[in-house]
Formats: sequence, C-alpha cells, structure tokens
Amino acid sequence: MKLTFLGTGTSFGVPQVGCRCEVCLSTDPRDKRNRVAAVVEEGAARLLIDTPPELRLQLIANDVDRVDAVLLTHDHADHTHGLDDVRGIGAQAGVPLPFYGPAETMDSVRAKFAYAFDRSVTALPGTSKPEATLTALEPEVVTEIAGFTVTPVVVPHGRMRVFGYRIGDVGYVTDAKELPDAAVATLAGVKVLVLNALFRKVHPTHLSISEAVETARRIGAERTFLTHLTHRISHAALEAELPDGIRPAFDGLQVTVD
Repeated sequence: MKLTFLGTGTSFGVPQVGCRCEVCLSTDPRDKRNRVAAVVEEGAARLLIDTPPELRLQLIANDVDRVDAVLLTHDHADHTHGLDDVRGIGAQAGVPLPFYGPAETMDSVRAKFAYAFDRSVTALPGTSKPEATLTALEPEVVTEIAGFTVTPVVVPHGRMRVFGYRIGDVGYVTDAKELPDAAVATLAGVKVLVLNALFRKVHPTHLSISEAVETARRIGAERTFLTHLTHRISHAALEAELPDGIRPAFDGLQVTVD
C-alpha cells in the first residue's frame, strides 16, 4: 500500500495570502502547503481522501489520473470545495464516482454540488459535469470500498464531528481536537498514522503539536506523520524537535506501507 500526501496545509494554505512571515517566504519546498488531501493506493486501486480547492493541481502534480472512490472527512470548504475537479476522473471512467463519508457531509455536498449528484441533470452536448454518487457511512462499521477495508472513526472538531479512517494498516485523521477512546481502539495496530497538528499552542478545534505527539504515543503506530500544518511552523524546525517515529508530512510525500 502507498500513501501520497497531496496537501498538508490548513484552510489558508501556505504561503498565506498577504503574509510576509519567515515560513511564507521560505524557499524550502516542504513549506509550500496546499489544502489537505491524500491518496491511498494498493495495486491498481486508488482512494482519494477529501477534495480541497487545489485538487486539480494536486492530482496533476502527483500524476494521479484516476481514482476509484472518494472518502470525505467533513464538509468544510478546505476539504470539499474542489469537488468539481473530479469531472475529468468521472468522464474517463464512464461511470459515476462514488463518494463516502458522514451522513451530514453527504447532505451538505449534495446541496452545494447538486448538479453533480442529481442524475436527472444532464450535461448539454459538448459539455461535461461531475457524475457521482453519495453513500453515508456509519462510525466503526467496517466497509469494503473499491477493494479497501475502511473503518470510519468519529473525532470532534469544534461543534461538528469529523470522520477519520482506518484503511488497512493506515490511519488517517485530520481536523480532530482529540481522539476518543473508540477511535484509539480502532486505530490501534496501524503501521502508519496521519494526524493533524495545528499550532504549538492549544487550539479549540484542532490538536496542537504536543497533543498530536501524545495521541500518536497512545496509538503506537510505527510511523506517524503530522499534517494540516500552518504558516507558523517551518518543516525543518518541526522535524528537528519531534521524537523518533514522528515526522511532519509535506506535499508530495509518498509513504510505502508494507
């Protein structure tokens, strides 16, 4: 199995518009962060996690020309507003692209992108539109999706819930303030864990770096990668301060899971 980080930044991205801080002006390519997304591959099967605003550019940069299904974590703009960019993928496949996620997220994207999910809306000759289907998942219920064994876990994100996912030996969690015991139990034994880590200071809706490190220790994965990083944190500085087995991710990073 292979995990590719398409984007590792927060909702603002890095560099942030109008900012002249050290990280935003950095020449280290690892400090250039698009909004969060990832692809999991095994053999010929591919799962896309989230559809951020830069999705087209991310797919092109990582030579991803098709996916078999999409997992959505929640309906915030930085995780869903690139949904229209699956148009090319759907057109090539010739069948609707299946989307999965929390029920409320399915309802939200159905409202925001109604033309993509309403089969009665057809594209005029010579034009195209996304063709997709929506399926709500249940927490902790194991589901086979495009050949992958997927288990959703619920994590709190302010007043809303977000789905993290266990996909075989990969655990992927973004936009979590904490991991409840049920999520920790489901993710136990993964070889690779992905966690969000926003600031060094405590934040009301996201794990801080120290909280992410402590959470990683609770789960005990062989390797943990931190994502959803802000322009307040340089890759090199964060890498130097993290303990063994925990590293910051960066856009384009590929991780092989044996």
